[in-house]
Amino acid sequence: MRYTSIYNNQSISLNDIPELGYTEFLNVNCGLLSENPQRHCVNFFGYKTGEVVRLLCCIADDTTHQIYLSSSIIEPDSSLPSFTAQNHNFEKFEREIHENFGIKYSDHPWLKPYRKTENYTFLRSESEELNEVGVGPIHAGIIEPGHFRFICNGEQIMHLEIQLGYQHRGIEQLFLQKKKLLERTTLAENIAGDTTVGHTTAFVNLWESLCGYTPDISLDFSRTLALELERIAVHTGDMAAICGDIAYQLGNSVYGRLRTPIVNFLQEWGGNRLAKGLIRAGKINYPFTKELATRLSEVFQQFEPDFDEISEKLFKLPSALSRMEKTGIVSYEEVVEIGTVGMSARMSGLNRDIRTSHPFCLYGSVIEHNPVLKRHGDVYSRVQIRKEEIKQSITYIKKLLADVPDFKKPENILLTPAGGKFVLTLVEGWRGEICHCAITDNSGNLILYKIKDPSHHNWMALAQSVRNNEISDFPVCNKSFNLSYCGNDL
Repeated sequence: MRYTSIYNNQSISLNDIPELGYTEFLNVNCGLLSENPQRHCVNFFGYKTGEVVRLLCCIADDTTHQIYLSSSIIEPDSSLPSFTAQNHNFEKFEREIHENFGIKYSDHPWLKPYRKTENYTFLRSESEELNEVGVGPIHAGIIEPGHFRFICNGEQIMHLEIQLGYQHRGIEQLFLQKKKLLERTTLAENIAGDTTVGHTTAFVNLWESLCGYTPDISLDFSRTLALELERIAVHTGDMAAICGDIAYQLGNSVYGRLRTPIVNFLQEWGGNRLAKGLIRAGKINYPFTKELATRLSEVFQQFEPDFDEISEKLFKLPSALSRMEKTGIVSYEEVVEIGTVGMSARMSGLNRDIRTSHPFCLYGSVIEHNPVLKRHGDVYSRVQIRKEEIKQSITYIKKLLADVPDFKKPENILLTPAGGKFVLTLVEGWRGEICHCAITDNSGNLILYKIKDPSHHNWMALAQSVRNNEISDFPVCNKSFNLSYCGNDL
């Protein structure tokens, strides 16, 4: 058997994952992706087992809803042919493996550091006609650190190289060091501060699967509701920031104000504006009541008219449209080659959304999701997706509010993970596909916890989007993607 198949949130015996010779391992996984944009790599990593390294590759099929798993045993410091030479989807995964285990890839096109920033030499041009512009890692304003190195011809960007890693906290190792479930849940809440619900939902779904626990509808209800509220809040805030970058101050002010009642409702529900403390494995400490449903309906009654009015103004304003249309374009062919996910795929017509391809919680049952697709791949498309997804999320939430389930009293259920297992969980956060993987030893202790934020896939799309654009367009391009530094750096 060349690979085994699982579904989202399914745990299997680690011994059931086939071990292949490296050449066959490479051919199988590159073959699965060959000329099939409905498949992509959701995770590819290595871990130490004794004196050797086991590589494990996870390929998702968005048509069959399956995930194909295979592995290979190699020696540390080996020199190997790369997957990336055949398919660019694997580029960052192999750079991380190289950095962690010293494995050399003889034909990798750009084996630069993934998170290690010390003494890195950026790509340079010796031309007297081109100039270099360095931005960061410390930026103006309260934002995360990352270095952007531009090579420009006058004002035109010829090349952008992005160097990250300044936020590396070793969070995957902390999941192994911390033994209490509450400690691990708190870690999940802080993987990326703007995606608290997304990452925490991925963790609790994974943990429950590992422990053989099936959540009741009230837990899935609260997680689905919180995910859509987080999507509305962040998308609205992003639209405010994008309006600021194109000097549309009315839009900046109104969208910024509209975000507030959404995050305030999260605080009213669970005591925190970012929804920390809300999502827990096997229980919920803050049941969603019919009184809260009435309150949320009132929030939307005030939110929607103002949102619709300012959105109509934004998309009819010539000065705003001129800054968004045909700016920061990434083509369909490029997003397929890069392997982007979430909005960064759907902006160019690539239908990649875990809510339909690998459904979880109440998606695929109570909520039949229809992804929002655009085709131009520019800033305008990315802003349009946000606007339409906000309206879509409100529709989904109203459907949920029409039938609020009864919540049972929280119980401290003892969740004990099974031994010798592998589990993979996918969640569609507001930014895109989140993937968490875990492996336990024979005693049920975690020996590996692997996190992949959607930003891992999408930073290359940002670099590609600014080519041949003016450097003054970089801020709006950057914000239209709104990728996570800490989600990448972990």
